[in-house]
Amino acid sequence: MGNENFFSLLAKNFDVVAGPLVALVYPLYASIRAIETKSRADDQQWLTYWVLYSMITLFELTFAKVIEWRKNIFKKPDDILTAAERYIEENGTEAFERLIRKADHREARARSSNYMVFEDDYMY
Repeated sequence: MGNENFFSLLAKNFDVVAGPLVALVYPLYASIRAIETKSRADDQQWLTYWVLYSMITLFELTFAKVIEWRKNIFKKPDDILTAAERYIEENGTEAFERLIRKADHREARARSSNYMVFEDDYMY
């Protein structure tokens, strides 16, 4: 039972485990092997990797709040729907329906007051 839970948890969070393995552990291993060889080409390749990785990490850490803010904008539910759902939860559906009828009545009144009908318009 314990192993099943562990493997289930590991499978559900594979990206969390695989990310550091791919981005850090393997490059670290390959960098150490490159340092131990006489070739400068592989040293340069892995040095380039670590410089780019550092720059991307610094950028991410510097602009993390902006990135998080942009994520929240696109994940945010429609404010009108959220407000309506909250109003229904707090006051019930009947109160919400009364509110809608009242708004419809006000809108109809506003429309009728904006249009002036002149007797000349009805001349035949």
